[in-house]
Amino acid sequence: QVQLVESGGGLVQAGDSLRLSCAPSERTFGSSAMGWFRQAPGKEREFVAAISWSGDTTPYADSVKGRFTISRDNAKNTVYLQMDLLKPEDTAVYYCAADIYTYRVPGRDRYAYYYWGQGTQVTVSS
Repeated sequence: QVQLVESGGGLVQAGDSLRLSCAPSERTFGSSAMGWFRQAPGKEREFVAAISWSGDTTPYADSVKGRFTISRDNAKNTVYLQMDLLKPEDTAVYYCAADIYTYRVPGRDRYAYYYWGQGTQVTVSS
């Protein structure tokens, strides 16, 4: 089973920045949409951002628009989530996900993604 490996989480203060990275343990996803989701304690897993295989389409959740930026480097087989102006309400476990199909429009629904990482904790203190 292909694993996605997230890194870059940590404990920061409000207003700080973090960059998350996601890379698969094997195979490549250069032709598939990828996304970032997050889950806070006691809450449902929610969509954060996604990116098409080409990088041309990047939908964002309203709560992070203007503060977070998703990008990908297909040569490095890595997807990034740059998080700026972090707020305490951004505290959650962040998950990377990949579409099993190729060349699809990146979705906001978690069920559009087949492969998932184990998650990385992001904690923002006030």
